Amino acid sequence: MQLFRLLKIMFISLRYGLDDLVTSHHRMRFFRIRLRSLLFWRSLERPRGERLRLALEALGPIFVKFGQVLSTRRDLLPADIVDELVLLQDQVPPFGFDQVQKTLDRAYADRADNVFAHFDTEAIASASVAQVHFATLHDGRDVAVKVLRPGIRKIIEGDVALLRVAAGMIERLWADGKRLRPREVVDEFRKHLDDELDLMREAANASQLRRNFPESDLLSVPEVYWDYCATEVMVMQRMSGTPINQIDKLRAQGIDLKHLSTAGVEIFFTQVFRDGFFHADMHPGNILVRPDGTYVALDFGIMGTLTDIDKNYLAQNFLAFFRRDYRRVAQSHVDAGWVPADTRVDEFESAIRAVCEPIFDRPLREISFGKLLLRLFQTSRRFNVEIQPQLVLLQKTLLNIEGLGRELDPDLDLWKTAKPYLERWMSEQLGLRAMVDNVRREMPFWSNTMPQLPRLLHSYLSRESASEDMRAELEFLHGRIGRINVWLTGICVFLVMATAFLFFLLLR
Repeated sequence: MQLFRLLKIMFISLRYGLDDLVTSHHRMRFFRIRLRSLLFWRSLERPRGERLRLALEALGPIFVKFGQVLSTRRDLLPADIVDELVLLQDQVPPFGFDQVQKTLDRAYADRADNVFAHFDTEAIASASVAQVHFATLHDGRDVAVKVLRPGIRKIIEGDVALLRVAAGMIERLWADGKRLRPREVVDEFRKHLDDELDLMREAANASQLRRNFPESDLLSVPEVYWDYCATEVMVMQRMSGTPINQIDKLRAQGIDLKHLSTAGVEIFFTQVFRDGFFHADMHPGNILVRPDGTYVALDFGIMGTLTDIDKNYLAQNFLAFFRRDYRRVAQSHVDAGWVPADTRVDEFESAIRAVCEPIFDRPLREISFGKLLLRLFQTSRRFNVEIQPQLVLLQKTLLNIEGLGRELDPDLDLWKTAKPYLERWMSEQLGLRAMVDNVRREMPFWSNTMPQLPRLLHSYLSRESASEDMRAELEFLHGRIGRINVWLTGICVFLVMATAFLFFLLLR
């Protein structure tokens, strides 16, 4: 079976001229000449990016999804290829209801009729990994049921294995192979697919995002019905609304598109900076809009996460950009270790200014984040900036936000919309309330650790590797530590009282 799959991949690759990517190496010149003479029947007039996109579409949904992941890596791929890969659409015919029935029976160890009062046999949506059906529970709740494609894990494992072999060949034979790190890209792709193949994980993602926006008038997230969820099946509240890219219908409903675009920016920055947990697959098929203008999020297989360090770094850089403080941007890269320590900050600052200054005071319709990111990545390569893997999904999401913003309100000023939110967030992180919250959060750790200091130090000094001088002073230090611990306990009590007093003042 794998042999036939490999032969099909080779045939399609040759048909669309992808062999040029491999045989461009000087060591492969002989094979390149022979292949061109043998494959005289094919046409290579189309640009290489378009040929790659068409080949991935012909190879099937897994390769399409791989192309979608590649489309986010402007730091690795040439611009002409990325621009074509962005056009990939994951539109897959649904699989039959008999296979859905078998999956449901296996997941519930029971007939689906005993679980659902009604189950629509026609899928409402279909993608490469799963498809969605509407159903009704016996208690009358309307639900959406997501079901994995049968045998999809085995197909994915085989295709990813072949992709990894191809990546290794590209890395060895293509002139730019090592710089593009194709095996790293394949591993990243596999990680995303592993997340999507476990619907219990997706259900947990949905549940977390819903908790982050309780009773929100900005974003609505479906409730997960855990009693009906399994690895292959996810059951959630059925949501209704208009797809966000159906602009005419939204206007007919009287929805204020300018307000909708502003709300979208706020939702994005709230997820990123407040929660560090954001929806990373925000294409129009996954976003609905209710008649009251509330966003509805769907499909939670791909979520991004950021640490507090990432959030603070990003917030400071965004604010520095908004204030045109390019030296601060350059210095923060050096401080974070993202560029070599010997980088000249003034040169880096000048390069960043040349990229960003032309876009300020322009409406969104005149700004292309894709081109902006491309120029930033070109600057990054020049100064040997280390690409941070945790920010790749954020880059992809930002590009999605750009596309949605252009459709809803081309005059949206993303900078002016985002700046007040970020300034408010930074004041909350660095102000008095933030200090009180941090002390309150760390207090249990302090109270638990401080009494253990004498024992921990005694254990350290008593190790067999400790010097004789250390052991001789152990008793003396132990007595001193006992007195220090009394002082530390007193300080701890004082901090608790001071924190409580400050908290009381803030709440008045």
